[in-house]
Amino acid sequence: MSRIAVVLFNLGGPDSKESIEPFLFNFFTDKNIIPLPYPLRWFVAKIISKRRSKREAGNSYGELGNKSPLLANSLAQADALEKKLDAGFKVFVCMRYWHPMADEVAEQVKKFDPAHVVLLPLYPQFSTTTTWSSLGVWNKAAKAVGLDAVSSMICCYPFNDGFIKASVANIREVYEKAGLDGHERPRILFSAHGLPESVIKGGDPYQWQCEEGARKIAVALKIENLDWRICYQSRVGPKKWIGPSTEDEIRRAGAEGKAIIIYPHAFTQEHVETLVELDIEYREIADHVGVPGYYRAATVSTHPDFIEGLAGLVLSHQAKTGAQCEGGQCHCPAQFSRCCMRAVN
Repeated sequence: MSRIAVVLFNLGGPDSKESIEPFLFNFFTDKNIIPLPYPLRWFVAKIISKRRSKREAGNSYGELGNKSPLLANSLAQADALEKKLDAGFKVFVCMRYWHPMADEVAEQVKKFDPAHVVLLPLYPQFSTTTTWSSLGVWNKAAKAVGLDAVSSMICCYPFNDGFIKASVANIREVYEKAGLDGHERPRILFSAHGLPESVIKGGDPYQWQCEEGARKIAVALKIENLDWRICYQSRVGPKKWIGPSTEDEIRRAGAEGKAIIIYPHAFTQEHVETLVELDIEYREIADHVGVPGYYRAATVSTHPDFIEGLAGLVLSHQAKTGAQCEGGQCHCPAQFSRCCMRAVN
């Protein structure tokens, strides 16, 4: 039986207080995050990482014991996926900005000696700032260690049936609880990580995939007269970002006397932006502006439907090459020139 390696891409996060600053430095030196010449990018990243490690990021990770749960949660997903797949598959986790990173994971995959490598981002929606960035460093690392197995990548799956089913189940559970608490027609806020407008104007399809995916989840909920909106969180820096912001939508809900359910549909596991930003910081804003009920639906994590969806993606991709979205046909509108399938193939 042929061996097949599955490599899950994710962002990564610090594993100690001392690693917060170098993690941030790695993040901000990525040219896909700050598109400046390297010497200037290095200087800017050094300043930002030092400042944020002592302020915003340092405080946020302090709420979590000075480390991120992202690796542990990604490993749990990898374990669940490996158990769902046939014998001969081995699932690895590769982080972009903190360990285990591409160079060390590529070595592990080479030792496994697979006939095929399937690259699977834990980001359902494609962006140049996430999946594209991870693919670039992975290709360099694989070449450096002599990993020459045939490889392919599932570049995005924002409309995957398992992802949508798991999302619906998690939202419905909280929606029903809000109803039992006396909140009629709570508003669902689909909150995705934001990006600068310049990234989207440059042809990145992330916003379109987030918004179309939210619409499909809303339809799949089958709730009559569902009140829902899309919004974006985690803004960093002075540039103009895509909107509306999650904070603005929380304030709007307070002014309208609406209970809200936040569902972070661009995140597939719990980490600092869900456990701190949504569960603590935004809850405080909601309380301050008079939101009558604040709820948060869990990420898909290891939900059986989501894991089954990932397994189906891998099994359908094991004989393919190159970068392809689910189904093999590009579903991004033509104006998104930085869609992965158009850029790679």
